[in-house]
Amino acid sequence: MKASQLFLILFFIYNISPSYAQTNDSIKITDAPSKGKVYFSPLPVIAANPTFGVMYGLAASTSLFVGEPSNTRMSTSLGSLTYSTKKQLMFTFKSNVYLPNDNWILLGDWRYFDTSQPTYGLGTGPQSAKLAGSGIEYEDGIFSEPIPDAQMMEFKYIRFHETALKKIRQNFYAGIGYHLDYHFDINDNLLNLDTANKVITSHYLYSNANGFDPAKYSLSGLSLNLMYDSRDNAATPYEGRYALITYRYNPEFTGSTKNSSSLWVEYRDYFKLSKKPQPSHLLAFWVYGSFQTSGDLPYLDLPALGWDQFGRSGRAYTQGRFRGESLMYSELEYRVHLLGTKKNPDFFGAVAFANISSASNQDANIDLFQYVEPGYGVGLRIMMNKTSRTNITLDYAWGRYGSQGLFLSVNETF
Repeated sequence: MKASQLFLILFFIYNISPSYAQTNDSIKITDAPSKGKVYFSPLPVIAANPTFGVMYGLAASTSLFVGEPSNTRMSTSLGSLTYSTKKQLMFTFKSNVYLPNDNWILLGDWRYFDTSQPTYGLGTGPQSAKLAGSGIEYEDGIFSEPIPDAQMMEFKYIRFHETALKKIRQNFYAGIGYHLDYHFDINDNLLNLDTANKVITSHYLYSNANGFDPAKYSLSGLSLNLMYDSRDNAATPYEGRYALITYRYNPEFTGSTKNSSSLWVEYRDYFKLSKKPQPSHLLAFWVYGSFQTSGDLPYLDLPALGWDQFGRSGRAYTQGRFRGESLMYSELEYRVHLLGTKKNPDFFGAVAFANISSASNQDANIDLFQYVEPGYGVGLRIMMNKTSRTNITLDYAWGRYGSQGLFLSVNETF
């Protein structure tokens, strides 16, 4: 993105900021929060990251207290419809609803993508360590062409995830969920099986070896969930902790292509570095692990960087840049207050962050933590609504293998 384009985007965001400061009944951000009051922020989407390029479209952020603010956390949802410079059409709707007294939490994640993104095979490390990257023997003494770089894939994707969690004690929750992931119309652009110099991609190689149709597959199952959440705000926390354990079972009788199971383990923490009036000066920590625990997951459903619930992990890399049977990710971010106003004390801030990723590849004998891939960057924050803590985030990040990119989004990364 050129500097002139970036300037226009920031100028546009700054000048629409009053729309973030009102609800649909013209309540100003200076009003105290109350039960049932809807803080609705319709916004034009101008976002950017290396996976999708520049995205244009419409979004709406909604925040409200379903119960009394004194004993119920703010519920939030974010819906968007975008089209990108890489000809990708995407619809998302994500919700985090706290019922009165925080007795129940309802989590939703709905998506429809008509999209494309590159894959680099399974496991972290150089392409030469991976099967398709170095070429494979497909007949006696005959090898496929090596693939030294990205393998572009086009596909359509439907996700429907819903989870209900019941409070069992203060900040502790347990519950069940249903999850559907369906990939179809998959086009593996580099795949070539018709010539003497065959090109066999990582996706085709894995799908063929594990009994999946490389054109479509589905994952449908139930989950058991344990969660601890003491954050003061889910969108932009200033304090608290968050932990989640999800075990998901995907049997064929619920619609999965093959039986499988997976485990997700996540932890976030926030350490204050200043007392009021600057609670936004803090150190934030995030770590998660995603593991295939039984059976075989479809290739695009394997643990992958950037496929967490809000797609925010792995700044510096494209979504799905690292993928494997097991994946670990960790990030540390320093957040500092720069400038405030009387009505919005945390209006302008900055961050510096660093992250690491590691993924396995059983077939290529790449173990978890054998290769660790770093990323790092800096960013700016503009708080457009102090009541819901709606932030505009602008980050630039660098990683290995020449990876770098601009990330423009809404709300904190974690």
